[in-house]
Amino acid sequence: MAKDYYTILGIDKKAGKDEIKKAFRKLAHRYHPDKKGGDEAKFKEASEAYAVLSDDKKRAEYDAYGRVFSGGAPGGAGGFEGFDFNDIFKGFTASGAGEFAGNVNMDDLFGGFADMFGGGNRQSRRGRDISIDVELPFKEAIFGVTRKILITKDSICEKCSGSGAEHGTSTKTCPTCSGKGQVVEQRRSPFGVFQSVSMCPTCHGRRVVPETPCAECKGRGVKNKQDELTVNIPAGIENGQMIRMTGMGEAVPGGSAGDLYIKVHVEPHRRFRKEGVNLVTELPVKITDALLGAEYTIETLDGNLSVKVPPLRLTDEILRVKGKGVPTEGGRRGDLLIRVKVEFPQKLSKKAKGLLSDLREEGI
Repeated sequence: MAKDYYTILGIDKKAGKDEIKKAFRKLAHRYHPDKKGGDEAKFKEASEAYAVLSDDKKRAEYDAYGRVFSGGAPGGAGGFEGFDFNDIFKGFTASGAGEFAGNVNMDDLFGGFADMFGGGNRQSRRGRDISIDVELPFKEAIFGVTRKILITKDSICEKCSGSGAEHGTSTKTCPTCSGKGQVVEQRRSPFGVFQSVSMCPTCHGRRVVPETPCAECKGRGVKNKQDELTVNIPAGIENGQMIRMTGMGEAVPGGSAGDLYIKVHVEPHRRFRKEGVNLVTELPVKITDALLGAEYTIETLDGNLSVKVPPLRLTDEILRVKGKGVPTEGGRRGDLLIRVKVEFPQKLSKKAKGLLSDLREEGI
C-alpha cells in the first residue's frame, strides 16, 4: 500500500511549498536520530515525503498515480533526488536550533550517500585532460603534416615504469588500507552515521607500496617532465578542428592517463581558400584575353601550372583543373577551381578608343 505523504507531514493536499517545507523542518527537529528521543525511521519517512512533495513533477505523479516514476519511487533512494538539503537545513546549526553539534557540511554529508543506498561503486582515477593550440600554414593543413611538440606534464616514471619501486626491490602490503586498495570512512550527519568508501590515498588503489621507493619519482610512479610527442595532422583539416590523442594527457598514480586535445589554427592563404575538398583561387585576365582566349601561368600549392583560358562567354566564369585540390581518402584529390575575373582598363589610349569604336560598329 502506498504511503500517504501528506499524512506523514501532517499537511493538507492543497498545501503550498512553504507549508510543506515548514512541516518537514518541524518533523526533522523532532525525529532527528542524533537528538535524544529521535526516531531514525520516522525521520527518513519524513525526508522521503518531502523529497516527493517539494518537487512539482514528482508531486503531480504521486497525486495522479499514488507513486512516483521520475526517480522518486517511495521507499527508494530516488526519493531524495531533486531537492536542496542545504535550503532545508538553514538554521540547523549550533547557534540556531541548538540540536546539532555544528554546521551541516553537505559535501561531507552526501559523500557517503551513494554508499548508503547501494550506489557506492567508484570509478578508477583518471588523469587530467590537456588542451594545446597548434598553428599551421595553409599548405600543411591541406596536405597534412607530422609535427613534433614539447609538452610538460605528469607522465609515467620511466625508471620504475610506474610501479613506484626501485628496480630489483619488492613491494609490501599497503599499511593504510591493509591491501584492500580502499579505505572506509564513517561520518556523522543529520541523517545519522554514513559509511563511505574511497581510494586509498597511500597506494592509490594498487594495494601494495614499494619497500624502497623509486628515487626518480619518490615512489609516486609518475613524474612531472617534458615529453616530446609526435602528432600526425591529417590532410584537409579545418581551422578550429580538434585532434584527440587518447592517453596522452596527464598520468596519475594507480589510474589511467587523461587525453590530449590539440586545437588546430590554419593560417589563411593570400591566394587560395578551401571549399570542401576543392581549392578556389582567382585569375585576373585582360579584356582582350577574355574575348580571344589566352594561356596563363598560375601558382598552385603543387607549383606553377599552365592554364588555357578559352574565350569567355561571361565576365565571371570558373575553370576546373581536376586532381589539384585537397587530398581525400583512397589517394584521391579534389579539384582546383579558378575563378576568372575580367580586368577592365582604367585608362584608354586614343588608338584603343578608336579600335573599340570599330568593335561597337561591328555590334560587339
